[in-house]
Amino acid sequence: LMIQIITGLFLAMHYTPDTLTAFSSVTHICRDVNYGWLIRYLHANGASMFFICLFLHVGRGMYYGSYTFLETWNIGIVLLFAVMATAFMGYVLPWGQMSFWGATVITNLLSAIPYIGTTLVEWIWGG
Repeated sequence: LMIQIITGLFLAMHYTPDTLTAFSSVTHICRDVNYGWLIRYLHANGASMFFICLFLHVGRGMYYGSYTFLETWNIGIVLLFAVMATAFMGYVLPWGQMSFWGATVITNLLSAIPYIGTTLVEWIWGG
C-alpha cells in the first residue's frame, strides 16, 4: 500500500487532469521524467498485486470459516468495498472515461443501495 501511495504522489506531481492534455501528460511522465516509466508501471502493477492480496485474504477467510464471525466479516466486506470504491474514483476521475461495461457495473452496484443509491449515482457521475 505504501508503494501505491508514494508512486501515486510522484505521478500526481506531473499529471494534468485536463481532458485535452491528460494523455500528453502521461506521455510526458513516461518519456521526460527520470524513471517516470518505472513509477507508472510500479503504480499500475502494484495496484494489481494489492487486489490479488486482498482477494487471497478473503479466500483464506472463506476457507477457514471466518464468515461465522459476522461483525468482523461485515467490517472486512465494508473495507473491501471502500478500497474498490477508492480505486474506482482514482481511475475514473483523472481520465474522465471508462469502459461502458465498467460504468454499467459500478452504476448498478451503487443504484442497488437502498435509500441513497440514486443520490450516489448522480453524485458519482456529476449530477
